[in-house]
Amino acid sequence: AKEDDAAPKAVTSAANTEGGHYLEIKSPIVGTFYRSAGPDKPVYAKVGDNVDKGSIVCIVEAMKLFNEIESEVKGKIVKVMVEDASPVEYDQVLFLVDPKG
Repeated sequence: AKEDDAAPKAVTSAANTEGGHYLEIKSPIVGTFYRSAGPDKPVYAKVGDNVDKGSIVCIVEAMKLFNEIESEVKGKIVKVMVEDASPVEYDQVLFLVDPKG
């Protein structure tokens, strides 16, 4: 199997919010946001979960392709910014992460 179809990397940036200095995991593509691989599957990432760089945090479906979105940051998920099965835009914030997590 070829390895050129790696998961898209999430775009990240820092966000100053009321709770302090959080990192953002943003969508690298336009599509539909899914928190899990299917209706009966566990969510990839929820509030309180620790994620590492490369951890899969969600799926964004675009044109019938289900893209696993990887975190570019390490920390604890403090907020999920998008409802499951909602449309997302390129660069839209999906998760807030506390790097001190």
